[in-house]
Amino acid sequence: MKIAVLSRKPSLYSTQRLVEAGKQRDHEMRVINYLSCYMNITSHRPSVHYKGAKLEKFDAIIPRIGASNTFYGTAIVRQFEMMGVFSVNDSQAITRSRDKLRTFQLLARKGIGLPVTGFARNIHDIDDLINMVGGAPLIIKVLEGTQGLGVVLAETKKAAESVIQAFYGLKSNILIQEYIKESSGTDIRAFVIDNRVVASMKRQGKEGEFRSNIHRGGSATKIKLTPEERSTAVRATRAMGLKVAGVDLLRSNHGPVVMEVNSSPGLEGIEKTTGLDIADKIIRYIEKNHVPGKPKVSRVKG
Repeated sequence: MKIAVLSRKPSLYSTQRLVEAGKQRDHEMRVINYLSCYMNITSHRPSVHYKGAKLEKFDAIIPRIGASNTFYGTAIVRQFEMMGVFSVNDSQAITRSRDKLRTFQLLARKGIGLPVTGFARNIHDIDDLINMVGGAPLIIKVLEGTQGLGVVLAETKKAAESVIQAFYGLKSNILIQEYIKESSGTDIRAFVIDNRVVASMKRQGKEGEFRSNIHRGGSATKIKLTPEERSTAVRATRAMGLKVAGVDLLRSNHGPVVMEVNSSPGLEGIEKTTGLDIADKIIRYIEKNHVPGKPKVSRVKG
């Protein structure tokens, strides 16, 4: 098959691994910078152009769309879908997962475990908002943040009020969430492919850091999930309409709670921690599910 990896940087670990895994299984692989693509939107002959020429027909694409380029990136994915190209994750599911508020609303509707979460726009509602999530300490999270950026731990009510007011002053959309004290700066990344957890790791934040992201200096170890954690990760992925996802979980006193569902999860941390070939599993997923001329579109409502 001809498979395109939609990625801004061919040098990224995840991009290199996907290309390598595809070639090992005798597929023709190409890396396409989706920000350099442009489209001919017509009813009968939609096409994608790249660097001055019309792209050849691909059998499948693997979107690696950065959070800051979601709008344009998903537009390119949607154009490929119009052309009948199979996408590992479809454009609707990627867009859905990038909206943190929408994600939590969809997960809540499915009865999936979540930290108590509040959202408001009026500065006069701060007191009730803080009480809603159980008071301080609490987490304040910018909706557009990634890799632990835009996430603040407010240890006192006064600190929470100041941070919330500052974000409101900057006209930022934020979520307020309960702080899961018992997680102790750790979280779990479950890697889901085709409704099955294929790998998992525990991430531990560096000393004094409540965020466990490896990009923030955290460390990772291999971990075995409980049946409830596996079920939660799979249900969360399915609720978003994704087929490949990284689901971030916290272990709370009332069971696993979902913090995020990532539609372009990195491969470096999970592969190096578990020793598993996740890139190969993604290529095999394409081989199993690719149907020529029939793009996969998620059917999730909302």
